[in-house]
Amino acid sequence: MRIVSLLPSATEIVYALNLGEELVGITHECDWPPQARSKRIVSHSTLPTGASPAEVDRMVSASLEGGTPIYRLDHEAIRELRPDVVITQDLCAVCAVPSGHVHEALDLLGCPAEVVSLDPSSLDDVLDCVVQVGRVSGTDRQAEACVAQLRDRLDRVKRSVAGLDRPRTFALEWGDPPFNGGHWVPEMIEAAGGESLLGSHGTPSVRLTWETIRTAAPDAVVFMPCGYNLEAAIREGKTLMDRPELAVVQQFFAADASAYFSRP
Repeated sequence: MRIVSLLPSATEIVYALNLGEELVGITHECDWPPQARSKRIVSHSTLPTGASPAEVDRMVSASLEGGTPIYRLDHEAIRELRPDVVITQDLCAVCAVPSGHVHEALDLLGCPAEVVSLDPSSLDDVLDCVVQVGRVSGTDRQAEACVAQLRDRLDRVKRSVAGLDRPRTFALEWGDPPFNGGHWVPEMIEAAGGESLLGSHGTPSVRLTWETIRTAAPDAVVFMPCGYNLEAAIREGKTLMDRPELAVVQQFFAADASAYFSRP
């Protein structure tokens, strides 16, 4: 089997199921596990590097409104790789290549590959994605074992925080303009012992105002900017900590979103 992954989380699932040898193509964002970086890159972002958060937001909004893609597929690379399976998503047009664009590209290339779309909204959905990849790749048993281990880890975390104080926690997914963490993130916060503010289980992230955040009066803010590494998140987070709306926040954390939140 020849697999192309257009989703960093799918790349991690592929390796977790010991399918690294079958993986032939990845995205420019697939950086884990390290051996994935040796695979051929078949998609790239059309956004320029070095743009400020506000500039990125404006460019993304303009692309979505105009129907222009944020990601560019390398048709020639896909043709040469001859995939049997292409894994993508439809959850977020900003996060990765939507399945509709993949179908169009494969039709244009005359490639009969099966397109698998992973679209989790909750932690249970995330675990189901592992099962889904296991099913299409014939590694059902490995997938079931992997899911069992992950459920055990979740249960151990929940038990370890049971009975402790639950800090009112706000997940900040983007800083300018502010967006909350959506989908599975509120569930993660509560599983880890917090009370999630300004976000509901299974719902997409939305744009907020700083006044809304101030009124919510979080005890803690976890800044998890999508696409930023830890160093960049810390740098951007320091500018946000000076905002008067966050003056009462007792704790402010910057996190590597890809490692812990935005890449299920």
